Amino acid sequence: MLGRLRPLIPYLLLAPGIAWLTVFFLFPMFTLARTSLQAGTLETGFRFVWEWRNYTDSLDRFQEQFVRSFRYAATATVLAFIIGYPLAYAIAFRAGRYKNALLFLVIMPFFTTYLIRTLAWQTILSDQGDVLSALSAIGAMDVLDALGISQNGRLLATPTAVVTAITYNFLPFMVLPIYVSLDRIDRRLVEAAQDLYGGPLRAFLRVVFPLSLPGVFAGSLLTFIPATGDFINAEILGSPKTRMIGNVIQSRFLEVSDYPWAAALSFILLAMILAAVLVYARLLGTEELTG
Repeated sequence: MLGRLRPLIPYLLLAPGIAWLTVFFLFPMFTLARTSLQAGTLETGFRFVWEWRNYTDSLDRFQEQFVRSFRYAATATVLAFIIGYPLAYAIAFRAGRYKNALLFLVIMPFFTTYLIRTLAWQTILSDQGDVLSALSAIGAMDVLDALGISQNGRLLATPTAVVTAITYNFLPFMVLPIYVSLDRIDRRLVEAAQDLYGGPLRAFLRVVFPLSLPGVFAGSLLTFIPATGDFINAEILGSPKTRMIGNVIQSRFLEVSDYPWAAALSFILLAMILAAVLVYARLLGTEELTG
């Protein structure tokens, strides 16, 4: 009896996960897809009529918000990498017995809610805040205005404020995967590379960085994907000129009650993110991802 059931054991082990995905992912996605092809209003009722114009019309109307969302998310991802990679490298190779303490500091912001962290940036970048006062005191605001970092002597309600908060909120998602990749590197490989290539810099470029690419890939995805659909930072720290597609979807679902357009926008965003991820994976190379 046990011998007959043995081939079924892998499928039985997968059954809970498949059931979970079916109930909480596939079924909601099917419902959302069906909603995106409906027509009507909340007053008259929605009906399924294969309304493909929901996709074309919504994409044409909110094209600017799509472009802005990807631009903000890409900028935040690059900034998170610039800040996060040296931090992860220092923790992995230089922290010694302080490694756990530094990792705790990296994840400590998660002990407060996402909304509270974003509201904190509203206070930091406010017109009466210490940051703006200090920059104004040293005469830096004119330079920042000229560079487009600030607008009319303000940091709040600018793209800079939105991108800064997105970078801060998702920075741990960049640091932790890179740290894991760096920490797994055999130190003997680094020592041998320094002997072969004649210095720490060349050893880093030839050995350490290539071996850490899986962490870079994972960290980039964990930062870029949620940043693209984020709406909290743009809502609290931005202005109507910095609205992202997440703000539009949220407004269509909860304020306008235009469920078909909101669902269509969600699927368009999903398709765009998937395409961007596939292109990124192709450029980075599959060998590094599975190494």
